Amino acid sequence: MDTSQYMSMFLEESMDNLQTLNESLLQLEQEPEDIDKLNEIFRVAHTIKGMAATMGFNQMAELTHKMEDVLSEFRDGELKVTQKVVTVLFKCLDTLEQMVNNISEGNEEETSIKNIIEELEGIRELDNVSEAEEIDEIESEENNGVNLNEYDINVIKQAQDRGFDCYNISIALNENTLLKSARAFLIFKSLEDYGEIIKSVPSTEDIESENFDLDISLVYITTRKKEEIFSSLMNISEVDKVIIDNVNVRAEKIKKQEEEIKVQEIQAKKIEQPSQSVVKEVKVKENKAPTRDKDSSHRKQHQSVRVDLDRLDKFMNMVSELVINRTRLEQISINHKLTDLNETLEQVARTTSDLQDLVMKIRMLPLDVVFNRFPRMVRDLSVELEKDMELIIQGQDTELDRTVIDEIGEPLIHLIRNSADHGIESKEERTKKGKDPVGKIRLIAYQEGTKAVIKVEDDGDGINVEKVKAKAERLGISTDGMSDNDIINLIFMQGFSTNEQVTDISGRGVGMDVVKTKISSLGGTVEVTSERGKGSSFIIRLPLTLQIIQALLVKVGSETMAISLGYIDRVIDFDESLVKRTNNKEVIIYNENVIPLVRLSNKLNLETETQEKKYIVIVKVGGKNVGLMVDSLLGQQEIVIKPLGKTLQGMREYIGATILGDGLVTLILDVAALV
Repeated sequence: MDTSQYMSMFLEESMDNLQTLNESLLQLEQEPEDIDKLNEIFRVAHTIKGMAATMGFNQMAELTHKMEDVLSEFRDGELKVTQKVVTVLFKCLDTLEQMVNNISEGNEEETSIKNIIEELEGIRELDNVSEAEEIDEIESEENNGVNLNEYDINVIKQAQDRGFDCYNISIALNENTLLKSARAFLIFKSLEDYGEIIKSVPSTEDIESENFDLDISLVYITTRKKEEIFSSLMNISEVDKVIIDNVNVRAEKIKKQEEEIKVQEIQAKKIEQPSQSVVKEVKVKENKAPTRDKDSSHRKQHQSVRVDLDRLDKFMNMVSELVINRTRLEQISINHKLTDLNETLEQVARTTSDLQDLVMKIRMLPLDVVFNRFPRMVRDLSVELEKDMELIIQGQDTELDRTVIDEIGEPLIHLIRNSADHGIESKEERTKKGKDPVGKIRLIAYQEGTKAVIKVEDDGDGINVEKVKAKAERLGISTDGMSDNDIINLIFMQGFSTNEQVTDISGRGVGMDVVKTKISSLGGTVEVTSERGKGSSFIIRLPLTLQIIQALLVKVGSETMAISLGYIDRVIDFDESLVKRTNNKEVIIYNENVIPLVRLSNKLNLETETQEKKYIVIVKVGGKNVGLMVDSLLGQQEIVIKPLGKTLQGMREYIGATILGDGLVTLILDVAALV
């Protein structure tokens, strides 16, 4: 079968499913008794196995099958959810992700699964297996019926809470029955038409191979009455006897406690070793209590479609061209005073604006697609660093342009790892300081005007200002006249690290520099605030979109430039009397605030106009105000950002160019880089 046409679907769905497994395993580790979560994990793992086998990736299918074996032991109550077991399962997921990445990149190199399979198989000691068998023998002598584990008891309790009845059913077949298996499956079918069998003795495998006597015991959930069940079973030929009893959940719990005492007594006779074994049972099908409203609402199919990203980018470019040509038409209409054209142009303007808004929304993705990988990362860091930490996420529904979403993950990884390594103290230190032993890292996102704000906060030890100051002086950086906050923000300088030891987590002096460079390339800013002993907060501000923006057009010398409105705080008239000098730099005093002044004509090496009237555009970057002096203002306009291309990539003062209505190509200033 040719599976190439399904490859992209397989890759996307596999990554989605692996992410779901990561999140679900994290939750299961926190809440080991969550039955619904366990069922979800089992379902998703089974889906991955089926898809991999269908596509012919047998190694992947084999590994997932081994993982399913461990998950089924969770479901059967044979294995407890512990940190060590979950860590092995996470390794398994990482290996599967590597396999999917190799397939995606066309890398034919095989990923070795031998070690991880050995780890999966070695999760339970052989000694534990023998103990389980010994316990099985003891229990089978005492009770020939169906033994329920804690998971089954919880399923029954949930079903009873929803108004279902649960029965123990014992069935005896006629001693002359020739086809025992066929007769047993007729019984199963009759019962499953009106309910669900959650347990059976013998198991389905034994029934298929006719490896059983004439007796069958079942645990059955249904809304039917005993009389109806009895009647339907007795109507099946070769059924001699049927006994139906209600399952008493309370009695089963007491019985379970007694079983656990027996297990402990057996273990006490052996070498002292905690056993994770309980009665081994086999499920007939997935243990999920039937719900009455199962078919009450059918979700419509095809609520969403997957779109190739290249097509989306082409769509965006076409809309951008439409916006450019619309502004050119408007300019022609004004120049030639074509009043008849104005009404039509207004309608075109409304339509293109609506189309532009729509394509923007299509390109927007919630930050959740980036944030969802971090809980697992913090959990792994917690184990690696031997610190108790938890990640609190807020505002993951905040939406950003897909281009920004693709790039923001790497800086956030650096910041979170930095908080875990440098920020959060050890459990002992936190207890001494009277803090909660569990360190908190908060990842917060929200929209603020035309920007998205992302904060990475921790309640750790904070940044040592004196340490940063000492490092700065060693590097030849003068800190005279700088505030504590300015000194702290020096950590974003290239090669600046206060960590004396190089570790796998941080301390190479590249993390903060990478963060600043990456965020600046996205048109954003990053700053840090910190209080000793209380913690640190890294604040990232990013534009919501990188394609079409509102901008202020200004003249610098004879050149027209554009400044994004997202940065502009206000515009004031320039007056030479406002200018003062401090530390050999020009500043202006405005509203009793000292604001650094940047003369754009000098900065960009352009000849300034001779007219006296000039303006100062006050921009806000990372909480700081800076005044940009321009020669004149040309008004506000919606512009399309076009990349400069490879030849002009080194020009850091500009983020791109745009085409104005009169066909003039205009450069867009990179305010963050200028400041």
